[in-house]
Amino acid sequence: MAKIHPTAIVEDGAQLGADVEIGPYVHIGRDVRIGAGTFVRQGAMIDGHTTIGEMCQIFPYALIGMKTQDLKYKEGSVSYVEIGDRTVVREFATVHLGTADGEKTIIGDDCLFMAYCHAAHGVILGNHVICSNSVQLAGDVHLQDWAIIGGCAASHQFCTVGMHAMVGGMSKIRQDFPPYMLGDMVEGSLKVIGPNVVGLTRRGFRREVIQALKEAHRFIYRDGLNRSQALDRVANDVEQFDEIKRLVAFYRNSQRGVS
Repeated sequence: MAKIHPTAIVEDGAQLGADVEIGPYVHIGRDVRIGAGTFVRQGAMIDGHTTIGEMCQIFPYALIGMKTQDLKYKEGSVSYVEIGDRTVVREFATVHLGTADGEKTIIGDDCLFMAYCHAAHGVILGNHVICSNSVQLAGDVHLQDWAIIGGCAASHQFCTVGMHAMVGGMSKIRQDFPPYMLGDMVEGSLKVIGPNVVGLTRRGFRREVIQALKEAHRFIYRDGLNRSQALDRVANDVEQFDEIKRLVAFYRNSQRGVS
């Protein structure tokens, strides 16, 4: 049975799973569904067609399922927010609904969305994603599984950050950022420094895979080749682990270009 503070407002129609805790002055809209074991702390507001999974933590004054800020939104459109299991949304974070009918803003399982972060319409976070304090994600940004974005970084709309990548704080993400790589701001632009060796090691990647990623980075960024030549060299001269195949495919399939 859900535990609801007497000052909270839970509108008729909202669905709360077993052992959900709703704190003081929380507002839950009528189309919200919250999974078992999730707690929502003081002053948070969850509205719209929003689904939150099990064992999540929603901290004070987070706003989830608010109307998009996209000026293309038309009143009456029905869009969604979906948040997976065991995800943490910290204080004052905002997660907005989509713009067009049926569009979803998605945060996956086991994510950490820290204080003051913003996910605009159509943003998709995979699983195990971390957004440090005040990360700002414009519409239709995609952060793949295990990506980490440093504090106060901001992304242009439609950009993708690849799996297991780490982007440093204060970065401006203007193009897609490759999987498995580490990036930081250099002279005003986000640059790929090299493979995310520490993160990959912590997650159990084999030494030979990390070495292959180092070789790929050298071909792409240090040997003076154009991008097409570099990718051909990676595809032909680096051992073809799955990670290398994904890396090459990421560059070749990018619609915005890769940093």
